[in-house]
Amino acid sequence: MTRICLALDLVDDADLIAEYEHWHRVGNTDPAVTQSIRDAGIDNMEIYRADNRLFMIIDASAAYSAERKAAADAANPAVVAWVAKMQRFQQPIPAAGPDGTWHPMDRIFRLTEHPGL
Repeated sequence: MTRICLALDLVDDADLIAEYEHWHRVGNTDPAVTQSIRDAGIDNMEIYRADNRLFMIIDASAAYSAERKAAADAANPAVVAWVAKMQRFQQPIPAAGPDGTWHPMDRIFRLTEHPGL
């Protein structure tokens, strides 16, 4: 399994943040979108929020390919519509540059790599 961690900022507006969260609640996300995530080989995806900063954790199978997922997403009208809907809530983090969206994060610590006492 591969773990991918990404960061993104939301527009710093309480109403927009509440609406963004609304669209991510169970029953409010288009099932075609969540199925496309599963079909890409993503076993689990979680999004956490601290103020307007988002952190996404993806656990993907060995079959996952970011390139194949991007191509499938571009050909899926439901995903294209979802991305367009979400863009009004999002702004890139500084590391992503002005055209960025979800930006990969570098792991800097893993407890299991450190020896115990």
